[in-house]
Amino acid sequence: TKNESGTLMLWIPWFAVLLLLLTSESCRCSPGPSAGLWVSCASQGLKQIPKLPTETTELHLQHNQLSTVPAGHFDALRDLQLANLSENPFHCGCNIRYLRSWLLRNKALVPVAPKCASPPALALRSITELSEEEFSGCAPTLCSGLLYNCSVGLALCGLIGLLFWCFRLAKDLTFILGIGERHVGLEAESLRSLKPKHRMRIGAGSSLQRTDELERPLLNMEILPQIIDALHKQHNIKIKET
Repeated sequence: TKNESGTLMLWIPWFAVLLLLLTSESCRCSPGPSAGLWVSCASQGLKQIPKLPTETTELHLQHNQLSTVPAGHFDALRDLQLANLSENPFHCGCNIRYLRSWLLRNKALVPVAPKCASPPALALRSITELSEEEFSGCAPTLCSGLLYNCSVGLALCGLIGLLFWCFRLAKDLTFILGIGERHVGLEAESLRSLKPKHRMRIGAGSSLQRTDELERPLLNMEILPQIIDALHKQHNIKIKET
């Protein structure tokens, strides 16, 4: 019912608060002005970001000892409206690429852009100001899909090999054409027109005339060599005499 679903929605944020309290005793949670959660982990000396409830709408992580953010850590926070990550000693190495990408996509959510503390060449620079050239020496990530590319390449090679095999098999095929043989099980009447006038003409004719028509060759034997030669040269069809 509607009342039960409304009660369940009210309890969901409190379950998230309990989960965060169990995972980190340093953070404080409280219901936000909307249906989300206000999470404060500021000035707690944290070196790692705790697991955050997905209902978080406001996040405060300033004045800690964070050096990086694990890849994908903020992706589940789809209701996030504000995040403060300032005053943390972030190391702007290869592991900072996820945070840089996330900050660039969510500039409106971060009023104060966090800065690099190390290495010395990048100290005091905003993480969002780092260019791709800063990470040129980093190893490619798993997103390159090396295994997927190899699998697709092997599948394409197998398909190409199968096509070549089919073409070669078709080239060597031999078609056997029975010249002069009548198909068993087909009546002569089934090969004739079924129009009423034609049936009347057949009925009026003599049985001898019908017998002569049935005994006529199905193919003009004089032009048979030319037909065989054309099939062989133009269509690579070989006809074997039987």
